[in-house]
Amino acid sequence: MDTSKPILFYDIASGPPATCFAPNPWKTRYALNFKGVNYQTEWVELPDVTGVRKRLGAPPNRTHRDGSAFYTLPVIHDLSTGDIVGDSLEIAQYLDKTYPDGPSLFPHGSTVSHDAKGLNILVDTLFTQHVVLFIHGMPLNPATAKASKATFCERAGVDDWEKLTVRGEERAKVLNSFKQALGNLADLYKKNTEGPFLEGATPSYADLIVGAWLSFAKATSKEWEDIQTWHNGIFGKLHQALEKYAEIN
Repeated sequence: MDTSKPILFYDIASGPPATCFAPNPWKTRYALNFKGVNYQTEWVELPDVTGVRKRLGAPPNRTHRDGSAFYTLPVIHDLSTGDIVGDSLEIAQYLDKTYPDGPSLFPHGSTVSHDAKGLNILVDTLFTQHVVLFIHGMPLNPATAKASKATFCERAGVDDWEKLTVRGEERAKVLNSFKQALGNLADLYKKNTEGPFLEGATPSYADLIVGAWLSFAKATSKEWEDIQTWHNGIFGKLHQALEKYAEIN
């Protein structure tokens, strides 16, 4: 295998300038940097995601509420092997299998790594249930913002962009609900006092899942400064500890 060839990593563009903000691509970016593999980012405008994914031959891994195909990112195209993988968890598993040298995303004997899929669903659900706190803060490209907003409305099953946010007292209620929900996740981190990761000083893919959503919150939420202090600063410390894996190539 010619490892001099990069992995092409397809990520949703913000901006300009283009940078990473979406949670699922963040999971893959963290994983690529953690593994130390050679990769380069291919930025994709949100309205172009479906076309790019179809062109790559990456089947949809989700469906809309009406059962139709839901095309999203990340996708990787490994030029060294020719493999194309289009799901964040499957990408992480692929990286560990194909590039076994270096740190493992799913270390043997790790309790949390054993059920990474379950944790992924848990964390995705927690943040998605409170996503109205974040959507209007997404750094959309002005040139494609109208089409991007329409895409998000379609995904959410609403007909008006304004229905995808909350303000005033309602926002305070949702924010309090989010804080309480994060408390349950914080309890998992409190089990290991060595921290800042779930199993001590070394991260696993489980931590990258949480970190990805925290990076999304930082990029989109005006309450981020408060969020990172909640629950004795557990999530602020986690986000800071993952900064070394946040490089954008």
